[in-house]
Amino acid sequence: MSGRPKLVLASGSPRRLALLNQAGIEPTALRPADVDETPIKGELPRACANRLARAKAEAALKALQLDDDLRGALVLTADTVVAVGRRILPKAELVDEAAQCLRLLSGRNHRVYTAVCLATPKQTFRQRLVESRVRFRRLTEEDIKAYLDSGEWRGKAGGYAVQGIAGSFVVKIVGSYTNIVGLPLYDTVALLAGEGFPIRDGWLNAG
Repeated sequence: MSGRPKLVLASGSPRRLALLNQAGIEPTALRPADVDETPIKGELPRACANRLARAKAEAALKALQLDDDLRGALVLTADTVVAVGRRILPKAELVDEAAQCLRLLSGRNHRVYTAVCLATPKQTFRQRLVESRVRFRRLTEEDIKAYLDSGEWRGKAGGYAVQGIAGSFVVKIVGSYTNIVGLPLYDTVALLAGEGFPIRDGWLNAG
């Protein structure tokens, strides 16, 4: 690879792109990977996040073989899973799903796992899994109804977005905040740096 290494973010999540930009990293291209994100029956949350991040990386890398401009790029993927115990909560698409998630999370602890996978041009895969613990305050039915009306929950793992209104539900976080948003920055940057990606190049104009 000559010149500056290329980086493809294989995610359609605006939150993941915003987090990368926050760290001063601008991907060369966005190429969301299309994989079935349904958990396998009996699959544990950690295993699910790891499997899906790897599957997304493999799918994206395969797609890039057909793209002359992006062949040879590093490919970054991630998958975030919200779980109560061994139970994986859905990425809520329906109001009923989101309401069920919020009632389950109300007044209790849950865990958020994000697996980050970096695929290299040599088709090697480097992966990290990050876990954060979150405690919600007790939510009233009025809280839940108003949050559902906001629409902020749509497509979010566990039916909430911590960087939005639901941040006011959080009593305590143990671990990485950016992990809960969807991309643990410390671990992501460490993976990129390990592959020689020029992390600091984008810092010059960050102010």
